[in-house]
Amino acid sequence: MIVELDGANLTIDATAAVARPDAAGAFAEARLADVARARIAETRAYIDATWMHDDAPLMYAFNTGVGLFKDQRVAIADMAAYQTKTVYAHATGIGEPFAEDVTRAMMLARANAFASNYSGPRVELVERLLACLNAGLHPVIPQKGSVGASGDLAPLAHLAGAVCGFPEAEMIFRGRRMPAREALAAAGFEPDVTLGAKDASALINGSTTSLALAVLATHDARRLLKAADIALCLSLEAMRGELAAFDPRLQRARPHPGQMKVARNVLRILDGTTRCSQAARDVVFPEESRAPGSPASPRVQDVYSLRCAPQVHGPADEALAYVERLVGTELNSATDNPLIVDDGQGGYVSLSGGHFHGQYMAQAMDVLAIAMADMASISERRLARLIDPGMSYGLPRNLLAGKKGLNTGFATVQCSASALVMENRTLAMPASVDSIPGKGNAEDHVSNSTWAGRKARTIVENAEQVVACELLMAAQALTLVEPIARDRPLGRGTQAALDAIRAVIPPALDGDRWYATEMAQALALVRSGAVAKAVEDAVGVLE
Repeated sequence: MIVELDGANLTIDATAAVARPDAAGAFAEARLADVARARIAETRAYIDATWMHDDAPLMYAFNTGVGLFKDQRVAIADMAAYQTKTVYAHATGIGEPFAEDVTRAMMLARANAFASNYSGPRVELVERLLACLNAGLHPVIPQKGSVGASGDLAPLAHLAGAVCGFPEAEMIFRGRRMPAREALAAAGFEPDVTLGAKDASALINGSTTSLALAVLATHDARRLLKAADIALCLSLEAMRGELAAFDPRLQRARPHPGQMKVARNVLRILDGTTRCSQAARDVVFPEESRAPGSPASPRVQDVYSLRCAPQVHGPADEALAYVERLVGTELNSATDNPLIVDDGQGGYVSLSGGHFHGQYMAQAMDVLAIAMADMASISERRLARLIDPGMSYGLPRNLLAGKKGLNTGFATVQCSASALVMENRTLAMPASVDSIPGKGNAEDHVSNSTWAGRKARTIVENAEQVVACELLMAAQALTLVEPIARDRPLGRGTQAALDAIRAVIPPALDGDRWYATEMAQALALVRSGAVAKAVEDAVGVLE
């Protein structure tokens, strides 16, 4: 797959395809579109021909210092040194490096911002950035140190230093961390790069780290929503739930699009079920106290984690749609400062503004964090019910297989899921409302967008694991009662999901197992989309 960058049409899915390997271990290749290359070259030619002299007007970060030194001219004779010093001055990141996919998304997003032709870098610099990306040269970029205003200066300075072969910078190449110059040489690159006017500020200015985190978290959250609807359906059938709450006639009385979508998905997945019926509830499950042959009490309605799922999954879906719109716009925006714009008279002018401010991404990630934290919370409440016979209508306690007492079952799987939910609740505290002025009050309001993105990504990862645990435990529940409930078939989508899970994780029918392995396998099923694909192959595309 080849992703062409023109500054206007990069998508969340295409970014993920470049940032992460496919099933065969290959990354999509990123290229600069011909039209974008020509535009960048034309703009740069004007800069070099018109502004490269000491009588040019003061233009921030082009021929001036930065921050409170904005009125101090930088002489053309000092321009090359100024570019290098600008990178050094901002390479102040702290902590462990970002994961490979975040680094790759940063490199791609920065190049696409350049392709929009507002930043004014040399074409050679843009091509160098993409060549490093395609060669698997990944700068070591500390995660902490950006406040998300004036861009993600610290992380992007580490990126710039590595791509330009600074002696102190590091890269990861073919799984090994090494000095950037050594990595570049090993990949066949000339380590030394001469930075021209505006190159350094173009590289380091912009909310690109925040954007990379946002793109990947948003991409994963969209995939997670389908898995959450499927997990809900497995739990519904395991507990022989009531389907009236998903009736379209009921949904039309409160016609929120997300809520209605989830209800439609549930009924599509459960098409053909007889497990969610009174006849199925009359079957006496292992830990029910009813005598065989005695009917179950009418269910009437279920608890909130089942009955109100459309009212919880639905808002998450709509919140994600809002986030996707903001992230999609940001992905095709120029976010550095100043920007080089057409003056309408055959030339260009440098304009200072505030596009580097990360508040859009900060607030979007806070919204995503809240929505996904709540999604994990309701999923955990369903899986918690599965291990308690008093709440699951007679499923084996702890979903236990084997000898009671000797074996314990899935109780601690639920504990681990609850730990993730509690972690999410703390992380869901908004970051975008916090601001500490910096740089002598030159930056008197900041967005905190990088932290917002980092914690939203963590929340999505935690939520993925919680939903994976629900899939795992609901599959175990359905397997344990299969011998006595087989006359009441599952829905077509549920059966497809169950088969997909069993193909990877054999049912735990011989007692306790190394559950951490099974939890990891279930997580892989969620992240690969394998369960969703199996369901969609059986019942059609889920919304």
